[in-house]
Amino acid sequence: QVQLVESGGGLVQAGGSLRLSCAASGRTFSGYAMGWFRQAPGKEREFVSAISWSGSNTYYADSVKGRFTISRNNAKNTVYLQMNSLKPEDTAAYYCAADRTPYSAPGATTSQYDYWGQGTQVTVSS
Repeated sequence: QVQLVESGGGLVQAGGSLRLSCAASGRTFSGYAMGWFRQAPGKEREFVSAISWSGSNTYYADSVKGRFTISRNNAKNTVYLQMNSLKPEDTAAYYCAADRTPYSAPGATTSQYDYWGQGTQVTVSS
């Protein structure tokens, strides 16, 4: 199995920025598609962004396009989510996820992903 650990969450004012990190260990990382999801209290876990194994292809939910940027550094076994122009509706626990099938295309559904981090809380105040 692979272990995923998120960090970088916190409290930020509306319009501000945060960068989330997800560090992977325990298994080959470079061949994994990676995703970010978020979940607010009482709501379903929803797709935020995903990235292909090479970093060449990225995908975003409509709600975050133009504001969030996903990236990865395979040499560091780490994927990032840069979040700018944050809104109160972005408040949620954010989770990173890994698809263990080598070179799979990244997608927006939770069922594709095999490994999940513990989550990091993002709170945006108004």
